Amino acid sequence: MNLLGATEIRSLAAALDLNPAKALGQNFVHDANVCRKIVRLANVNSADVALEIGPGLGSLTLALLEEASRVVAIEIDSRLAIQLPITVATRSEKGENLTVINQDALQVNELPVQPTVLVANLPYNISVPVLLHYLEKFPSIQKGVVMVQAEVAERLIAKPGTKEYGIPSVKAAWWVDTSNAGSVSRSVFWPVPNVDSKLVGLLRHEAMGDEDLRKRVFAVIDAAFAQRRKMLRSALGSWLGGTGVGGSGVAQSVLVNAGIDPTLRGEAIVIEQYCAIARSLQEMGIGF
Repeated sequence: MNLLGATEIRSLAAALDLNPAKALGQNFVHDANVCRKIVRLANVNSADVALEIGPGLGSLTLALLEEASRVVAIEIDSRLAIQLPITVATRSEKGENLTVINQDALQVNELPVQPTVLVANLPYNISVPVLLHYLEKFPSIQKGVVMVQAEVAERLIAKPGTKEYGIPSVKAAWWVDTSNAGSVSRSVFWPVPNVDSKLVGLLRHEAMGDEDLRKRVFAVIDAAFAQRRKMLRSALGSWLGGTGVGGSGVAQSVLVNAGIDPTLRGEAIVIEQYCAIARSLQEMGIGF
């Protein structure tokens, strides 16, 4: 299969009169080796249905079609969505295996097939919301590799007790184990971004609980990190006080009931402990 290089990327952009939009995170990968490396790291095989967010001009799409049984690509830019099947048809014999959806990725709640692997160069400005959205909406996704801004990658893979550990770290952990899958040079993009990029590996694990519990857990996570420097009893106390169901005293009781030291901060505990807090709130009849 003939993947796209720097010359082909610029020629396609010129033909479309396309000036890459910073607002849409349009930095196009033009290195075939990098694209094939990403597909390999995601362990894409012939049994997989690959989901790609923001395929752009198709560099990674072509690499995915080499391995996956089918590729579903979601592209918000109508010019790119129209061009992608044309590009694929001229460079691959697997054009019939590609489905392009011209829509805002955050508005997609249904797909024509159930994807098994997520492989994407995610727009820097919405990478975390997009990732969490697809992990929530499509439980068929079992694995993947996403390319994101280096700082975002560090937050997604961060461990408790580090400055990078926060809401993205804990919420992603509800669905997947994350890992550092490597770095990507700025030079493989056109235009060259002013930030570094990293690859994050994803591997889905057994669900932590049902959707009702997830919503409760995520509310606790948001409250714990809303006042990051405060102890959990204070941070959760402020939150519970605002809901009209108590304050720091109630929060202390909830935490003790969950088996968690009330003097810890939100950055010190893992997703399982956030689940314990949410269950403790439920056991004590505290709704929110």
